[in-house]
Amino acid sequence: MNDPAASRPFDDFDVNAGGTLNLLEAVRQHAPEAPFVHMSTNKVYGDRPNFIRLRELDTRWDYDDPAYVGGISEEFPIDQSKHSIFGASKVAADVMVQEYGRYFGMNTCCLRGGCLTGPNHSGVELHGFLSHLVKCNVEGKLYRIYGYKGKQVRDNIHSLDVARFAHAFFGAPRGGEVYNIGGGRTNSCSILEAFQRIETLSGRKMQYEYVDKNREGDHICYITDLSKMRTHYPSWNISKSLDAIFEEIYRVAYDNPVPV
Repeated sequence: MNDPAASRPFDDFDVNAGGTLNLLEAVRQHAPEAPFVHMSTNKVYGDRPNFIRLRELDTRWDYDDPAYVGGISEEFPIDQSKHSIFGASKVAADVMVQEYGRYFGMNTCCLRGGCLTGPNHSGVELHGFLSHLVKCNVEGKLYRIYGYKGKQVRDNIHSLDVARFAHAFFGAPRGGEVYNIGGGRTNSCSILEAFQRIETLSGRKMQYEYVDKNREGDHICYITDLSKMRTHYPSWNISKSLDAIFEEIYRVAYDNPVPV
């Protein structure tokens, strides 16, 4: 499987880490009071979530440790793990955003996103889980499952809810903050469960093949603990359900299918 970040590590680091530093320094010099929201990623945690005790259910993996019933919080460690080259460059950017908040007293936050999605998401095989999966179903294309029996779990958050949180932060900014942003348990699904959902919507069976090797640094189960976000910004919450997300992505993909 092609991994552009691994094949072009200098470009990857220049964009993710260097580009973020350029923006931070521009804000520090010209608008130091401006809120700075950085779109980080849950890939900063590397593969450490895979070492949480899990249990296998019929269609998904789930946490088998009561400490993680509510998901993964911002206290989860980021070091001593395999991140992927992309994830490592995002760690560098994430830490720099925090440092500008703490060292220079700027209003910064890192949003460690899970599966950010929506009807206009241009998903591809490596990025854009739901968008790519739905398009494959609508267009009759082959979908590849990489390891974990297709039971790997992602929580999905609509782009509108991401923008709503950024707006809440702009209204009451804080310095050097980190937030895990995702759909939480109610918006979580495995690949197999996503197949079932889109097949019900479209009436079309998924065409897929199973590759018995997981992606490097991929998560077996990742569910976001949203409690810190809700505590700091109680007016914010998830407004788009998983059903609504599937329906919106499907409607756009159905209206604009690629000829097969």
